[in-house]
Amino acid sequence: MSYGVDARELYEALAWYEGVEPYETIVVPWLDRAQGGYRSWLATAAEDGSWWTEMGTEPGDQELVWELYALHRVSDRLLLTFQPASDQPGSPDPRPLLSAREYLDLFTSLGMTSFEDSDAFDPFLHEIVEVEQADDPHAPIEIIELLWPGLMLGQLLFNRAGMRIRAGSEHAQRGVADRSPLYWTFQRRHRPTVDLSQGWGSNSQWRTDYRLDYRTPVGDRLNAAGDCPIDGRADLHPDHPENLSPEERLLTPGGRRELLRHRCLLREPEAADAQAASLAWEQDLMPFDWRLPNSEA
Repeated sequence: MSYGVDARELYEALAWYEGVEPYETIVVPWLDRAQGGYRSWLATAAEDGSWWTEMGTEPGDQELVWELYALHRVSDRLLLTFQPASDQPGSPDPRPLLSAREYLDLFTSLGMTSFEDSDAFDPFLHEIVEVEQADDPHAPIEIIELLWPGLMLGQLLFNRAGMRIRAGSEHAQRGVADRSPLYWTFQRRHRPTVDLSQGWGSNSQWRTDYRLDYRTPVGDRLNAAGDCPIDGRADLHPDHPENLSPEERLLTPGGRRELLRHRCLLREPEAADAQAASLAWEQDLMPFDWRLPNSEA
């Protein structure tokens, strides 16, 4: 569906921009054209409901999932400046620079609301960016610093807040929880990422589904539109190993649940030696259709 504006256009304009005022030069004119129909279209995804279960039966449903993905790519690019530099060659360039206020103005102008303050760590709302290792290995995850704000579109999580945390090694290991691949994510400055757009051509990559996580009065729905039955795929259950891929078998049932919630590993897996023997294990792991059973949501 066409509303005279799209997120891919914004992403590519920002990627090519070499000036010093990306917000005024690129973002503001794009936002001026994005009001009205485009903003209302995005709002279709704000409530957990039938729009995604009937995807393809209504005009624009599939396009909306792709557009949310493209809009999230814009967010990924703009958040690079708030992330620690990588010690690996080829780290993404954090330009163009937007302030935290400008970043929020972009997405709140599209109907989203920001969240920043929180007393307790919540993997639905918070992404681990840096880990400070506590002396006590059993110390629970504790928030130390907010690095960037999170965003909700109604009940739909758009982007988690970036957090520096302190934790014991039994809960989150430095070098794993903050440096292992982050799934359902296109780009981070300080760690590898894996999403389904990678490896596709310049046009095909934009037809990638956005992960739909909803926080509702009756509970959280994670990866709600994953290609799996309503009650969850058996690959998250311990009693159906025959349904697991070789890569999935290298994680325990608890490890798979944890990866789905946090979008990354938190500790070195029990099968670390076997994983190390497979150089492409992290890239070959495909958690993109995982969903928790309703009883665990």
